[in-house]
Amino acid sequence: MLTSLPDFSKASVLVIGDIMLDRYWFGDAARISPEAPVPIVNIKQLDERPGGAGNVALNIAALSAKTTLIGITGQDEAYTSLSGQLHAAGIKQDIQSLPNFPTITKLRVISRQQQLIRLDFEEQLIEVESNVLLDKAKKHLPNCNLMILSDYNKGTLSCSKELIALAKSFGVMVLVDPKGKDLAQYTGADIITPNLKEFEAIVGVCKNEHEISTKARKLINEFAINAILLTRGERGMTLIRKDEDDVHLPAHAREVFDVTGAGDTVIAVLGAALAAGATYKNAMQIANLAASLVVSKLGAATVSVPELKVALSGVAEIAGGVLNEEQLIAAVSEAKLRGKQIVFTNGCFDILHAGHVIYLQQAKQLGDYLIVAVNDDASVKRLKGESRPINSIEQRMAVLAGLGVVDWVCSFADGTPERLLKILQPDILVKGGDYSVDGVVGADIVRAYGGEVRVLGVIKNVSTTAIINKITEQ
Repeated sequence: MLTSLPDFSKASVLVIGDIMLDRYWFGDAARISPEAPVPIVNIKQLDERPGGAGNVALNIAALSAKTTLIGITGQDEAYTSLSGQLHAAGIKQDIQSLPNFPTITKLRVISRQQQLIRLDFEEQLIEVESNVLLDKAKKHLPNCNLMILSDYNKGTLSCSKELIALAKSFGVMVLVDPKGKDLAQYTGADIITPNLKEFEAIVGVCKNEHEISTKARKLINEFAINAILLTRGERGMTLIRKDEDDVHLPAHAREVFDVTGAGDTVIAVLGAALAAGATYKNAMQIANLAASLVVSKLGAATVSVPELKVALSGVAEIAGGVLNEEQLIAAVSEAKLRGKQIVFTNGCFDILHAGHVIYLQQAKQLGDYLIVAVNDDASVKRLKGESRPINSIEQRMAVLAGLGVVDWVCSFADGTPERLLKILQPDILVKGGDYSVDGVVGADIVRAYGGEVRVLGVIKNVSTTAIINKITEQ
């Protein structure tokens, strides 16, 4: 039985494959068009996230494993968005961007958590000399202990057989998320991870477990593959190896919102776990758990180590109030597992006034749980001067925790909340003031993992500085 997670920071994973940009348009569909029998969607929110091999890389980086991504894109605004989000997630990029070629983009229109339509923007990939990708891989393989090929059949991995052979020459384990019926191109891989539909497209319909096992072992022998991890939706996963008994894991019972990117999560978590030293069986168990978490989220999403730990241990919800960082991570993870929306804001909150209260009330209305991260005394001095804060960090946190709209309060010593945002990954980052959304500190981080950034504006004629000035004038 799996009782703990490996140290993912020991993993260094190279991802090569088809990189895409996933765009999401969210809105209300309350009317039918008079022009055609189609819904009219009033778009309220736009979002975009790395997809394909980019999503695999994001899933690995979310576990704090070292991640490098190789692939092919265009030289366009979609690539600019992709690159910025990958950089914000701490992913090392070695991408071949081609002129006069559009980055593969998928646009999904969603209303009330239902996908209405998907629009794909892509052209046949201009042939790239295989030596280009092989040279890039050769540069990074000495510093990696596992390689993942994420194949969406878009043309990037036309040299997959050579890439596998190259990785083997460096003693690096290879995992492949395959596409198509030709498994010869993946000869020598350690593990391939087809879903049942993809598997049966290769071997034919399987009537029972015996047929699945027999046909999988035939593929293993024919193409010198060590193992096949078969993902089977609501029936869980099956691991088949040449000289070992098959391992079957049932799916974890959770409400399924969206299976988009679930395969990316499986191979990413499986690879990161193996690279961190887990056994095949334990890595499979962790990947199965991660898959159950990610399908409860909307769109291509990632899973964090705290989420996995909470799901593994069954930790109960932590009470609200003032929490240390470790307690806050556990509380946020547990809330996310229950599908709750997390709102995050930060500031000094030196002398709490009506403007603060109104702002926090508005922030809480955006989600289920509100986190207030408070600058500690030293960071307030750096921001406001030696005469501040008026109230100590303990006093400021105690007052905030006493407000009914605030769920969790923590302190931070960094100059910005960016480190906390990377760890907690709240659904919504809120800031009050005269900012543009792009001007909010940490906005790039939150957008990189698919979160939302909101600016609530300024409550006029009230501020801590104005209160202090009024007191000193008397």
